Amino acid sequence: MTDRELRSHVRWRIAQQLPLLIALVVLWMMLWGAVNPLNFVTGVVLALLVTRFLYLPPVELSGRFNLWWFVVFLAQFLFELFTASFEVAFQAFSPRGGRSNAVIAAQLHTRSDFILTLTSMAMSLIPGSVVIEVDRNNSILYLHVLGIEGADYVESSRAKVFQVERRIVRAMGSHGDLERCAA
Repeated sequence: MTDRELRSHVRWRIAQQLPLLIALVVLWMMLWGAVNPLNFVTGVVLALLVTRFLYLPPVELSGRFNLWWFVVFLAQFLFELFTASFEVAFQAFSPRGGRSNAVIAAQLHTRSDFILTLTSMAMSLIPGSVVIEVDRNNSILYLHVLGIEGADYVESSRAKVFQVERRIVRAMGSHGDLERCAA
């Protein structure tokens, strides 16, 4: 590797690591509950130590962000969060008692760890479902879902996972992810 290629590679690695470093510094200052120079400096030192000496799998970001689709994702996520809260409350106080629940598998369309993580986080935050297992190699989410009364409910729950994935991909996914979700 020439000196010029090495410098270019180092700049690319720093640019790729910068969001993680910033997030770690912000997290450090939030944990201490104060923004001051000492917390900032110790946060930077700690973030550099963590990223240099502890193994963290590389997170490949697509470098693509669509603000419109991100707002659409947030609006639909908040709507689902609101409506699912009432559905779960209704199920909890229903005179019928507990309904049947199920564990479903959803094979995601993308292979991106970033999209897989965001989809699993969004699905776990929506009341009535929780991710209990992630098969990273095959991009499969296993979810425990409340209120499953038949095969139609299983398929509609799986379709919700795919809708959330599609919204996230539209907002932050790569062009390849967009093609896979559209197919």
